[in-house]
Amino acid sequence: MLCGDRHAAEAALRRYGYYRLSGYWFPFRQVDLAAGGVIETFRPGTTLQSAVDLAVFDKALRILILDALEQIEVALRVDIALIVGRHNPLAHRLVAALHPTFANKIDQASGQTAHHTWLTRHDEMAARSREDFVQSFAASCSTPLPIWIAIELWDFGLLSRFVGLMTVSDRQQLAARYAIPDWRLLESWVRALGHIRNIAAHHARLWNRALSNVGTPKMAAAGAIPDLDHLRTDPFAQKRLYAVAVVIQHLLRSINPQAPWAQRLATHLATLPSAPGVTVDATGFPPGWSALPLWQP
Repeated sequence: MLCGDRHAAEAALRRYGYYRLSGYWFPFRQVDLAAGGVIETFRPGTTLQSAVDLAVFDKALRILILDALEQIEVALRVDIALIVGRHNPLAHRLVAALHPTFANKIDQASGQTAHHTWLTRHDEMAARSREDFVQSFAASCSTPLPIWIAIELWDFGLLSRFVGLMTVSDRQQLAARYAIPDWRLLESWVRALGHIRNIAAHHARLWNRALSNVGTPKMAAAGAIPDLDHLRTDPFAQKRLYAVAVVIQHLLRSINPQAPWAQRLATHLATLPSAPGVTVDATGFPPGWSALPLWQP
């Protein structure tokens, strides 16, 4: 690897850290099948600056993903509060308003029911909150926070776990809000979005990352969501960021059809640094992806 000016190289390593930056120069290494695959020798022309450029590109990609996830998270909060709150303002605290099997399932970590574990976490967050709306409610009411207030305190993890406690009927209503034919798809997608959100929020690499089982969204049945059918025939894309991007785009089209996120994503991916071994394909985006119906305005 050509490191260029010593002081500039040292500054880059101090700024990013050796092991974080090494994730971005991994694709620059040569492949020798006779030696067992990837070897510790870089492709000719590899520079440290190429890895830095890729890290900068990936940062902007994370920001794009987080921007979309913010819109989805806010929409989920509103819709869950409206659907579940119809049963009772305190429905999130009542097992009777939730799915009895899921809510009463024993959490292996705590030994308590799933709902008890969830509610304990919720109450801890509410007790710590210094939000004005929480303080105002507490000053005038002695009851626990109703769901339309409480839900504004939930992080994505608490939100995702609550979806798993809802009744099947409520989950199906929520799924229908986003043109998803099966609530099981929605539940899987929310888990996958939570996983990718954690990665992005912790500033970890998204470009060319392989998704874990938790982070891999469930595929819709053939024909159930026609614009997503192209993903069913691409096993590689199913385990890469593209699968999550597909889920995000589908949800955004229901939440805000005028959202320019797809165009912003295409514009950013076109800026992928030119370097040996670096391609958009590594992120799972197939050739011609932006021309597919899913990505059209």
